[in-house]
Amino acid sequence: MIFFFLLFSGNDNSEALPESIPSAPGTLPHFMEEPDDAYIIKSNPIVLRCKAMPAMQIFFKCNGEWVHQNEHVSEESMDETTGLKVREVFINVTRQQVEDFHGPEDYWCQCVAWSHLGTSKSRKASVRIAYLRKNFEQDPQGKEVPIEGMIVLHCRPPEGVPAAEVEWLKNEEPIDSNLDENIDTRADHNLIIRQARLSDSGNYTCMAANIVAKRRSMSATVVVYVNGGWSSWTEWSNCNVRCGRGWQKRSRTCTNPAPLNGGAFCEGMSVQKITCTSLCPVDGSWEVWSEWSVCSPECEHLRIRECTAPSPRNGGKFCEGLSQESENCTEGLCIQDKKPLHEIKPQNIENASDIALYSGLGAAVIAVAVLVVGVTLYRRSQSEYGVDVIDSSALTGGFQTFNFKTVRQGNSLLLNSSMQPDLTVSRTYSGPICLQDPMDKELMTESSLFNPLSDIKVKVQSSFMVSLGVTDRAEYHGKAHSGTFPHGNNRSFSTIHARNKTTYIQNLSSFSTRSELRTTGIFGHLGGRLVMPNTGVSLLIPHGAIPEESSWEIYLTIGQGESSLQPEGTEVLLGPEVTCGPPDVTVTTPFALTIPHCAEVNSEHWTIHLKKRIQQGKWEEVMSVEEETTSCYCLLDPYACHILLNSFGTYALVGEPVSDCAVKQLKVAVFGCLSCNSLDYNLRVYCVDNTPCAFQEVVSDERHQGGQLLEEPKLLHFKGNTFSLQISVLDIPPFLWRIKPFTACQEIPFTRVWCSNQQPLHCAFSLERYTPTTTQLSCKICVRQVKGHEQILQIQTSIIENERETITFFAHDDSNFPAQTGPKAFKIPYSIRQRICATFDTPNAKGKDWQMLAQKNSINRNLSYFATQSSPSAVILDLWEARHQHDGDLDSLACALEEIGRTHSKISNITETQIEESDFNYSRQNGL
Repeated sequence: MIFFFLLFSGNDNSEALPESIPSAPGTLPHFMEEPDDAYIIKSNPIVLRCKAMPAMQIFFKCNGEWVHQNEHVSEESMDETTGLKVREVFINVTRQQVEDFHGPEDYWCQCVAWSHLGTSKSRKASVRIAYLRKNFEQDPQGKEVPIEGMIVLHCRPPEGVPAAEVEWLKNEEPIDSNLDENIDTRADHNLIIRQARLSDSGNYTCMAANIVAKRRSMSATVVVYVNGGWSSWTEWSNCNVRCGRGWQKRSRTCTNPAPLNGGAFCEGMSVQKITCTSLCPVDGSWEVWSEWSVCSPECEHLRIRECTAPSPRNGGKFCEGLSQESENCTEGLCIQDKKPLHEIKPQNIENASDIALYSGLGAAVIAVAVLVVGVTLYRRSQSEYGVDVIDSSALTGGFQTFNFKTVRQGNSLLLNSSMQPDLTVSRTYSGPICLQDPMDKELMTESSLFNPLSDIKVKVQSSFMVSLGVTDRAEYHGKAHSGTFPHGNNRSFSTIHARNKTTYIQNLSSFSTRSELRTTGIFGHLGGRLVMPNTGVSLLIPHGAIPEESSWEIYLTIGQGESSLQPEGTEVLLGPEVTCGPPDVTVTTPFALTIPHCAEVNSEHWTIHLKKRIQQGKWEEVMSVEEETTSCYCLLDPYACHILLNSFGTYALVGEPVSDCAVKQLKVAVFGCLSCNSLDYNLRVYCVDNTPCAFQEVVSDERHQGGQLLEEPKLLHFKGNTFSLQISVLDIPPFLWRIKPFTACQEIPFTRVWCSNQQPLHCAFSLERYTPTTTQLSCKICVRQVKGHEQILQIQTSIIENERETITFFAHDDSNFPAQTGPKAFKIPYSIRQRICATFDTPNAKGKDWQMLAQKNSINRNLSYFATQSSPSAVILDLWEARHQHDGDLDSLACALEEIGRTHSKISNITETQIEESDFNYSRQNGL
C-alpha cells in the first residue's frame, strides 16, 4: 500500500504501473464484474465499474494509459463466505475525453486488479458517442399494385450509433410479420408483401430508433387495385319472334371481379346479339288424286294421293281425309270368278294375244341394245380425259366438287385399267379429286406419289377465275382421298421412264425419319453455351452454376415427328419439344433455356404456358408466362421464350387462344426441281410454323429430294378465325408453260394449319414447258387466308442447275459453334460482370439497384423471382446473355447502365487491363 501511494502521490503524470508486485502466497484476483460497452448520450458522462476478489488494488487503464488515482472511486467489503477482500472501483468517462481521443480504434478502458499472487486484467469496454441522424437515407415510396401483385417498400434508416432498429407502421399501427406469413420485414429493413390483398392498402411509415432518438420517415401510400373481369355469359335468350327471322341476346357483367380502387373497367361488349330463325309450322295438303288403276280380278280399281303439297313441317298438321280410294269398276256386273263380262274371251283368241305380246317385247329389247352400243361408241370417241364430267359448272370456273363415272373397258385413258366395267350402274366418285391430263393415267393410280395431307380438301379453279382473283370460301367436307394432289412430277411415269418409277416414288415420299436432333458438350465451373444449329434452341450455363472440380456432359435435343404432348381443349403447340440433361445434374444458379415460338405475342389474345414432361407421355404445367412465381422465370420475346430453370428435363410451350384475333406466324417458302421428264418442273409450297427448327426440317427434306429454294421465305399472319388457307399459282407465261388442268388452286382447312404442331404442310404444283429451250420460269405464288392475311411469292428462276441463284436458308449460321465453354461463350467479360453485380446488388438510396437494372433491360414483371436469388444482378445478366446470343449488343447494355447513372464508360470500350485482348478479339470475330 505504501508503494502505490508513493507512486501516485510522487508522480501525478506517471504513465505506467508495475504489472505485478511481490506478494505473499494467495490467489489471483477474480473479476466479479467487468466494465461494459457504453454509449455517451448527448453530454452525459458514463460510469465504468469493475469488481474483483481478492483484490488489494484496482485501477483503470484507458487507451493504454493509466487513469489517475484521483479519478477512481473505490469501495471495499469482505466476502462473508470466503473471508476474502472484495474491491469495487468506479470511474467517469466524459464526452470531451472521447472526442479528444484520436486513434485507429474506439475509445476503450479496462481494469487491472492486484493481489498477493499477481495481477488480472478485465475485458476491454468500448465507449462511443451515441447519435442518430435526422434524415433517412431512403424513404419508402408509394405504389399502386394489382391484387396478388408483389409489394416491396424500401427503407434505409438514418446513420446512427448504435445502428437504428427499424419498425414498420401501417396506418399508425405496428406491423408484426410473425403474425402474417404474407409479410416479410427481415430483408435489409425492407417491407415485402408477397401477394397484395385489398386489406394491404394504406399508409406505411418506417420508424427508426436507437438509444438516442426516434426518427420517422415520410409516409408511403399503397393502393391495391382490382381490374374488372367479366362474368360468364348468360344463356342465349329465346328468339324474340314465334316464327321467322328475329334475334336473341346474351349478356355479362363486369363483376368477376368488379373494378376497385381505380382498377380498369372490363374491355369489350357486355351484350351480344345474334340473328335467329324460328321455323314456322306448315300444315300438310293433299296432292291431286292419281289415275284409277286397272281393274283387278276382284272387279275393283284404286286411286291414291299423297300429303306432299306441301308436306307437314315444323309441327304442322297432317292432311285430313283418306289417302286411298277404291270402287267397283264394272258397275256391279261381275260373273265367272268375279271377272268383268268384256274380259271373257274364247281360248284361241287368248293364245293369239300372248304370241303377239312376246314378239313385241323381243323386238324392243333388240332395239334398246343397238341404241346403247351406238351411244357408247360415240361417247368413247369424244372423250379427252377418260372421265365424264357430270357437273358442267366445273369447266366454267370457281371451286367445284366433281363427280366422275368409270369409263368402259378397253379405253386407254382408264384411271385403273384392271377395273371391270359395269354397264348397268354408273359408279360415281364424289369428292375433291384433282383432274389430270391424259398423260397422267399411271400417276393417278399411285397413291404413294401424292404424299397426302390426311384431311386436305383440294379445289380447282379455272384460269379465268384465278386471273380475276375471285375466290369464294367453301366448306370443308371431311378427309380427302389419298390422291388429293400430287407432290411431284405428274408425267414422270410414262412407259419410257417406267424403270425409274419406284426410285422416284421413294424420293418424293421420304420425309425425315429422325426422331430427334441432338448436340452435346462438356461443361464445368466456367459454364458455357450449347446451341442447336439453325433451330433457335440454345442452353446457357452461367459461370459457377456447376461446382468446382466437377464437369458434366450436357446434351440438348429437339423432338421431331409426332410430339408426345397432346394439347388439351383449344391449346396448340407453339414451339419444339426440347430436352436438356442429364436430369441428375444439380446447378447452384439458374440456367437459361431458349425455345423459339410462332405466336404473335399479345396477352389479350394468347395465354401461354410452359409445360414439363414428368414421365413418358405425361406432362404437367410449370407456369403461365404471365404468372408471378419464384420457381422459374419466363421472358417472352417476339420470336423466342427465354426460361430460367433450376432442373433439367423436357419442356414445351403451349398456347391457348383467348380470342379469334390470336395469330400464329407461318413461314411460307417455295421450292422447285426438275422431274425425270425434262419438260416438267415441280413447285412445292410449304406453310410451316415460324420457328427455325420447323423450317430446318423442310430444308433437310428438300435437300434430300434435290429441291432449290426459289424465293426468300415470307411471314404470314394466320388468324384463329376458323377460315382456311388457299394456295394458288398465278401469271404463268401462257406460251411457254402450262399447269396441269384444274390444279391452279389448292386449299388447306383451318384445323390442319392451326393444329399442325410443328409438322410441315405443303402443296405441290406441276408445270410443263412446251419446248426444252425454255430455261426461265416466271410466276407468282399466292398464299392467303380467307378473310385474312395474304403473301405473294415472286418466282424468277432458271431451271438450269448451274444458272440458279443461291438463296440463304438461315440468317444465323451457328453450325460451326454448337458448344462454347469458358469466357468465350459469354458476351460480357467476367471482370466487368463482377463489377456490375457488386454495384447493383448493393441497395442504393435512390433505388438504383438491381430492380432498376432489370427495368432498363425490359424486365418489368415477376421481380420476386430475382429477389430470391443470391445475386439478382447476375441472374439478370444471364437472361441478357440468352436474349443477345446472336447480336451481342454490348452498347445497348452500356447505355442502360449510363442511364441508371452507375457507370460512365461503355462496356464495348473495355481496356486491355480489364480483359485479355485475345478474348475480346475472339468475341468480335464471331459477332458476339
